[in-house]
Amino acid sequence: MLNNSTILVTGGTGSFGNTFVPMTLAKYTPKKVIIYSRDEMKQWEMAKKFQDDPRVRFFIGDVRDRERLHRALDGVDYVVHAAATKIVPTAEYNPFECVKTNVSGAMHLIDACIDKKVRRIVALSTDKASSPVNLYGATKLASDKLFVAGNSYAGNQDTRFAVVRYGNVMGSRGSVIPFFMSIRDKGVLPITDDRMTRFMISLEQGVELVWHAFTDMEGGEVYVKKIPSMKVTDLGRVVAPEARQEVVGIRPGEKLHEQMISTEDAYYTYEYPEHFKILPAIHDWDKDHARIKDGKRVPEGFSYTSDNNSEWMAPETLRRWIEENRQKIGSI
Repeated sequence: MLNNSTILVTGGTGSFGNTFVPMTLAKYTPKKVIIYSRDEMKQWEMAKKFQDDPRVRFFIGDVRDRERLHRALDGVDYVVHAAATKIVPTAEYNPFECVKTNVSGAMHLIDACIDKKVRRIVALSTDKASSPVNLYGATKLASDKLFVAGNSYAGNQDTRFAVVRYGNVMGSRGSVIPFFMSIRDKGVLPITDDRMTRFMISLEQGVELVWHAFTDMEGGEVYVKKIPSMKVTDLGRVVAPEARQEVVGIRPGEKLHEQMISTEDAYYTYEYPEHFKILPAIHDWDKDHARIKDGKRVPEGFSYTSDNNSEWMAPETLRRWIEENRQKIGSI
């Protein structure tokens, strides 16, 4: 599907973009991959990695800027929307800025994609958008709803929007693994709560979920990858087995357990071998056979959270993953 196409990634200099671009260039033969972001230094650093590949282009711009998006989307076939204000404390202390990027930016992108007749758009979501307790999660829930409704705004033209949702990305910048690795020599790891659990997904799995969404989507689906969970205390023992763990309390806006699918979403959720799909509640799209395909509706009252997960990551599996990925942990 992505062969001979032009793809644009908003916020493309982040962890996702730095993994999506090389993986997509290796698997497909796109005409062009455009990195759209506002940080010129990150673009400069990323451009050095792809200086020998003329297919990778860079476009300075902000999703808050509707006119710039219109210009950047000329001739674009596919969009991955990865741009967001996503650090929970940053969003809590800068709420207006968070809303401008995560909500207004989503609206601008949806309008521009419809106007430019982009074929398929996949927006990245987060576990925090399910039953949100912080501003970041609330804005991403609003963003998810906007992208679902964007299919109504597009009407009969061939522009379709979908969402992919996943939780803690192992080894990405700002995540707990590189943080623990950076302080383990101090001999103490701060643990917010010893009951805390998190979903564990690699960036590569996130990219593959986006690829799947592009090929499978009819419009309005929220794709949720089936991934293992892990207790944060077990994660800490893998990263720093000699360090003492000190419980410091949950930070503002932090959840004890991650949630990807709420009981309220269960009525519209279908299960597949490797993922779930939350179908739109509007227009009876949750009953549309083209969207359901071979899915099986989950039981009433179902929820998908990191503490009720049927799959758990063994410490040895994480230890092996860290060894295999040591060079890139925290670098993207």
